[in-house]
Amino acid sequence: MYFLYSLLLTLGFALLLPRFAIDALRNGKYVTGLRQRLGDIPSLRSDRPIIWLHCVSVGEVRAAQPIVRRVKETFPNHILVVSTTTVTGQRLAQNIFREQAEGVFYFPIDWAWTVRRVLRKVNPTAILMMETELWPHLFRAARKRKTPVVLLNGRISDKSFRRYRRIRFFMSRVLNDLTLAIMQSEPDAARIRELGLSDDRIVTVGNLKFDSEEAPTDTTLTDQIRARFDFTDGRPLFVAASTHDPEEAVVLDAFRAVRKSQTSLRLLLAPRHPERFAEVAALLADSEFLVARRSTVPNNQDVAADIVLLDSIGELSAVFPLADIAFIGGSIATHGGHNVIESAAHGVCTLTGPHTSNFAAITEAMLAEGALIQLPDTPRPAAELANALEALLAERQHRLEIGQRARAVCENNRGATARTLELLSPILDTHATAAYQPIATVQTATAK
Repeated sequence: MYFLYSLLLTLGFALLLPRFAIDALRNGKYVTGLRQRLGDIPSLRSDRPIIWLHCVSVGEVRAAQPIVRRVKETFPNHILVVSTTTVTGQRLAQNIFREQAEGVFYFPIDWAWTVRRVLRKVNPTAILMMETELWPHLFRAARKRKTPVVLLNGRISDKSFRRYRRIRFFMSRVLNDLTLAIMQSEPDAARIRELGLSDDRIVTVGNLKFDSEEAPTDTTLTDQIRARFDFTDGRPLFVAASTHDPEEAVVLDAFRAVRKSQTSLRLLLAPRHPERFAEVAALLADSEFLVARRSTVPNNQDVAADIVLLDSIGELSAVFPLADIAFIGGSIATHGGHNVIESAAHGVCTLTGPHTSNFAAITEAMLAEGALIQLPDTPRPAAELANALEALLAERQHRLEIGQRARAVCENNRGATARTLELLSPILDTHATAAYQPIATVQTATAK
């Protein structure tokens, strides 16, 4: 089965080469870090234990911040290295973990020879995988080396579960190369259990992303953005974050409709993927509004801009403290939604679209407390968004109460980092012997 997996992976890579080439010429999306993706990374020569943490992209990097901080405090003699899959994740990891990680590199393509190459060069004592990263060859090679592999903040979406269930006989083998799966919620735990992971390797602790908002915020950056675009003038600010095509057009149409009555409203638009910045800028340039771009040299018109395009990486968290209302994208487009915790933790009244399967547990927790507004699934999303915005802008106290409830949900759900560290400690302390027998210890710990 591993041979068939390798064959399909290679075939898929070959079939996508033309797309890779086009994207590389346009924006360097896939060619960036290609040598590292093929396993060509600097060798780490150290007698100290090495922890390899993998985060796919920006969301996982941010979610990992509190656990990285706690691990480094608890195990100061351990070396941390971080890998990412995306370019944006790589840039953010290099920035966020510059004081804590000895190296940041691109995750290897999951061929047997590439992962063996990276394992030889990194020689980790433990591998920590954020969320839904399940890589058969890496897991198999790590087990042969007796290297513990732990899934952190694990989740299995409905879409992924349906796909994995078709090959359950193979996924069961892959999953049982895991030392431990630390899952976000009971539904996530139930899915990974049904896919074949033995129950003694599954623990549920909650979502690390609730704790990620306890990390120190860059108030200096927030103040810079506030001053440059004059977000202190009393005009309400609507932030549309992590948007996908066609959500920018939907948001723009809704903004246009609301501005007819709410003439002071301003919009800050933050597309999810940097390679779409130019496309979104062109869309905004064709509108009737005065547009400013974060990436350009500051000028006198910035303070008067109706719309600000946040075409930068890693600055979104600094913007939410300035927002009156936020919309989190990937949820009108059918991408399963993005994390609402970041805006909610700042007490911002937050809206999302109907498609939130990637964060189902968080969405349900927020909705149960009246801490989130979810738009219905409709063929006219711009009209629904405009109606919601007008209602919230007309009732300031109502939106403030929603934001306060959202902050309370975040505060009440914190603590996953401490529970995760408690589970990791015996693995990181006694990696040679604890690789496949940590659960007797951690189940007692989590019952406290």
